[in-house]
Amino acid sequence: MEQLDVLTGTWRTTMSDAWFLEPADLEVPGSATVEWLGEAFVVLRWLTPDETGSTTNETVLVLGRSDANDTYSALYHDERGVCRVFAMTFDGSRWELNREDPDMFQRFIADLTPDRIAGRWEASDDRGATWRKDFDLVFERE
Repeated sequence: MEQLDVLTGTWRTTMSDAWFLEPADLEVPGSATVEWLGEAFVVLRWLTPDETGSTTNETVLVLGRSDANDTYSALYHDERGVCRVFAMTFDGSRWELNREDPDMFQRFIADLTPDRIAGRWEASDDRGATWRKDFDLVFERE
């Protein structure tokens, strides 16, 4: 779990190139905090304004590890009430989240430097045969 410490801190975020936002070149600013929960978990909270700018949307990831399986997992929850479980890999420079559920396959792929995380969310409606980008997501350390 110690290698996840590079994620901790306060971040400015930018969501862009989202197929579901108008206009197509819209950039959505936000913020994220990443902190330890005890010694066993890392909690990421990502905040973005809604379309009106009057309320804030929150997405939460709780990152943990299975010692017996030597694997990471991420629990996901957002303001819509959506809950998901992702398999996770992390090597300090590449971070990936993957889920293969009956409703949809989904993944997050990101490259890391100490002060920047550049990633993209993708989805597949045909069990991973083809993928579409949902949006780009960049974290810049404050």
